[in-house]
Amino acid sequence: MSEKQQVNEKLTLRSKDGSLSFGTDAYLLSCYIRKSPKSAAAEFGSGNGIISMLVSSRKTLGHITGYEIQKELCEISVTNIKENGLSEQIDIVNSDVSKESFAEQYDVVFANPPYMKTGTGKENEDESDRICCREVFGSIESFSKAASKALKYGGSFYTVYRPDRITELINSQKMFGLEPKRITLVYPTVNHVPCLVLCESKKGGGEGVFMTKPLIFYSKENSSSPKDYTDDMNYIYENGEFNDKFIRP
Repeated sequence: MSEKQQVNEKLTLRSKDGSLSFGTDAYLLSCYIRKSPKSAAAEFGSGNGIISMLVSSRKTLGHITGYEIQKELCEISVTNIKENGLSEQIDIVNSDVSKESFAEQYDVVFANPPYMKTGTGKENEDESDRICCREVFGSIESFSKAASKALKYGGSFYTVYRPDRITELINSQKMFGLEPKRITLVYPTVNHVPCLVLCESKKGGGEGVFMTKPLIFYSKENSSSPKDYTDDMNYIYENGEFNDKFIRP
């Protein structure tokens, strides 16, 4: 386990030695979730606990249960949650969500699922990272199926995914009664193709999706400096949420 590091929202974070602690995709997902402080929520594939901790520290949702298949990551996340004083708000379960007997008990489910299929591209050398990044134990279809079982009617499912697999994302959700209601494409700059897609779906929702304005990271080409963040990105980092233009038409 790594030493504690200071991260966003004044949280401290430990991660598995040799692994990435978390990335921009995880942070954006935590900010994309609508405020509903009394909602019972679940995170699928909770990893080291950072997304649930970010959401909980802002009081965006009520109690959160994180489900993580890797025992070592569960142990690390429990340590992180305790060290940040969030043990009463977040529980961690060592479990495969595809095998859980959910009973429509959650108002909100959120997930940063593996983006890549196994056997494609360069495989991650670290087995834990490979499981986090590739569909070793579950595809977006299995995540969507589990979310549908876990959510109450009218509940919301939030995901971040790869734009080149957006068809699979939408089809898998509709297959299990989750209707996409808000989608945001994320771009490095105005001259790049999108690098992420954020999606909010509703169980039992009617047809019709709000395609928000695009979220652009940097105002300057080839920049990776926070000083070149766009106004929208600065707002997200300063407030821990998206502005109203990304929330409603």
